[in-house]
Amino acid sequence: MTPTGAAFEPPSAPGGPALSVVVPLYDEEENLPELDREIRTALAPLGLAYEVIYVDDGSRDGSLEVLRGLAASDPRLRVLRHRHNAGQSAALAAGFRAARGELVATLDADLQNDPADLPRLLAKLEEGFDLVSGVRTERRDSWVRRVSSRIANAVRNWATAESITDVGCSLKIYRARHLRHLPLFSGMHRFLPTLARWNGATRVAELAVHHRPRRFGVAKYGIGNRLFRALADLFAVRWMRSRWIDPANAEEVEVTHRTGGAGR
Repeated sequence: MTPTGAAFEPPSAPGGPALSVVVPLYDEEENLPELDREIRTALAPLGLAYEVIYVDDGSRDGSLEVLRGLAASDPRLRVLRHRHNAGQSAALAAGFRAARGELVATLDADLQNDPADLPRLLAKLEEGFDLVSGVRTERRDSWVRRVSSRIANAVRNWATAESITDVGCSLKIYRARHLRHLPLFSGMHRFLPTLARWNGATRVAELAVHHRPRRFGVAKYGIGNRLFRALADLFAVRWMRSRWIDPANAEEVEVTHRTGGAGR
């Protein structure tokens, strides 16, 4: 797959933004001004109402102060913060709860995801999909991270009967209704396409996206802090699937009321 351009027809969103961009972050102060500029540059030509929700996951550097400054000059920016570090899943969950858009996009704050890919993801979604997941075709990570990611992805797909090529790519876009009623747990972010599918997102597409080397800061994840947690989460998700309650299983029955009945 290779990145290609496409047009996006913004959906109507009466009383609110059409798109919510959720960005979880932890100690990314140097990346934030450039990230914010790139998001605005990417979305400006589309002419749609949007909001960007930055979720500061208890940063210890000056990230929160940078976000306050950015939000002070742009009302489309919203800033949430965790009082203490709770992890990427918790940050995404907070962003999903706060999102007001019909569509919800996610990307990392480390500048490895390219916001210029957002219009293409939006256009692909509008072809009739519920979820579009990015695929990093040229990874700009160490070989250790690439190999460990490939193995973890294959195991997840096998265990969950999934076929997502690159679950670890944070650059995704969803129809917001498929993010409601999701179970919240640490490690949730590793299984979001699967959980969204259980929640009705049956039409899933993948799209090649750019991946860039990290310019500032350090990676927050490695083999040591991912392997055993990911395995535990995998068993939990398999158990959860056997106990899943489908929220779409219930529907209201239409009733034709007799005229001149109860009011007489």
